[in-house]
Amino acid sequence: MTTSSAEPARHIRLTSHPGQQGPGGAPIIQWGAADPVLRGPVVGSTTSRAQRNVIGTHSGSYGVYRALAVAAGNLTRGHRADLTNTAPTDAIGPYPQWADAEKMVSIDPWGASVQSVYADFLAQGYDIRPTIAVTKAHVHLPEVKQAIAFQRLQPDGKFLLEDGSAVVTKVAVEPVWWLPGVARRFGVKESDLRRALFEETGGMYPELVTRSDLEVFLPPIGGQTLYVFGDIRDLADPMVTLTARVHDECNGSDVFGSDICTCRPYLTHAIEECIQGAQKGGVGLIAYSRKEGRALGEVTKFLVYNARKRQEGGDRADKYFLRTECVAGVQDMRFQELMPDVLHWLGIRKIHRLVSMSNDKFDAITGSGIEVGERVKIPDALVPADAKVEIEAKIAAGYFTDGGVMTEADLAQVKGRGLV
Repeated sequence: MTTSSAEPARHIRLTSHPGQQGPGGAPIIQWGAADPVLRGPVVGSTTSRAQRNVIGTHSGSYGVYRALAVAAGNLTRGHRADLTNTAPTDAIGPYPQWADAEKMVSIDPWGASVQSVYADFLAQGYDIRPTIAVTKAHVHLPEVKQAIAFQRLQPDGKFLLEDGSAVVTKVAVEPVWWLPGVARRFGVKESDLRRALFEETGGMYPELVTRSDLEVFLPPIGGQTLYVFGDIRDLADPMVTLTARVHDECNGSDVFGSDICTCRPYLTHAIEECIQGAQKGGVGLIAYSRKEGRALGEVTKFLVYNARKRQEGGDRADKYFLRTECVAGVQDMRFQELMPDVLHWLGIRKIHRLVSMSNDKFDAITGSGIEVGERVKIPDALVPADAKVEIEAKIAAGYFTDGGVMTEADLAQVKGRGLV
């Protein structure tokens, strides 16, 4: 039987053992090297297996969709991205943190600038792809327009336009894990981390346990999006007042306004604070991470909602975390240990106003060496009635609060400002 030359080769070459990297393979990555050339590029493309020097593939969380596109014939196998005119709109770094192998273990600091710092490698035919993209955008939110209507915000034509849109620099970040550093961050052996990753992904990446020479992993998880209000370079200047919120994804609230939690109200309140901060000469930052349902997933989250509502006595603060643990086996899997990495990538050394009540986020940020000044809690009037249980449970568990109690006079004031 003759095979058509148009058909893909059926032979599969496994990459799970040493020696499979060809003579033209990319150099082994020297994580933490200050010189990007010495550090080496991250090459996780599927166009040339001989070049790969990491475990996993670029855009890992979308790898399955890419495979479907190839299988369906919609995407040419081995497609190389044309990166013409895709360079960042704003230059970021390098900062001293980029050369500290302990400060950043989950992001490639050179991921946005591969076209410039790895030009020689690209000229040699290496398929190097950005893991970070920087662009400009406008953010339109009804809550911002409401703030303008109630005169809490004033359009200035620079940070906030007359149509109510806010001007931002927007950054997309894909995860790039240096496994020895990730293991140290969590206080576990690298071998144990590799085995757990291998087993809990159904053996998807055998290189995790067979290729100890490959230390960098592109995990199949969602990344982060950063929204910067003001000059992104000011984030690295501790003399410029920085207002920031680190926010974990909650699709039901953030997008659809579900009222069982405070996620969207807190997010939009933080955006308002960021705009005000930029207008006062500071800079604002929203760091949005894809960790749906405390990284337990939306199905688990909805199951927990049902369990909370249907339990004896109804939804209660004292059972809030217990019901999650009964369903998922753990209260929370967001694990903020890796979260500060993106702040270090931005060169941040001080957050003057942290719009967050989370003790876990605060501890992770300060524990990584970043100073935090004021902590800003969500205004009581922005807490939906159905989310009171959540707030009470979190405060009881150690979340920050100023201890204030809203009076009738306070409530009347916030109603007058359009907050309720």
